[in-house]
Amino acid sequence: MKVTNCIFCEIISGTSPASFYHKDEKFVVFENNLHWYKVQLLLVPKNHMSQDKMWSSAGLIEKLCMFANDIGKRECPDGYRIFSNFGDHGMQSQSHAHLQILGGARLGLYVNGKPPSNVPKNVQP
Repeated sequence: MKVTNCIFCEIISGTSPASFYHKDEKFVVFENNLHWYKVQLLLVPKNHMSQDKMWSSAGLIEKLCMFANDIGKRECPDGYRIFSNFGDHGMQSQSHAHLQILGGARLGLYVNGKPPSNVPKNVQP
């Protein structure tokens, strides 16, 4: 299902450009155009759905997570982060469900944020 004004739907349908890492019948993987890190990939279900629906779809989320972990190990041998943002406070910018992989550099505890006060000083960036 394609949704109007969804950049991920446009990328999947081929009407907006992207540098693809992987395509199959259930999902695609492409580079995030923000380029904050050496490795910044988005794993996006082909069907437009919410984050909650993706995370509640056992077969789909299992496949996405396993694939993301394989990419992380291959592309970022020194470490990587796999995550999803949910809602405004979670900094979700796209309504189309997706996982993100960041790596290729030391990420620290949080991107542009402060670690919680209970994090020991010896593990803070």
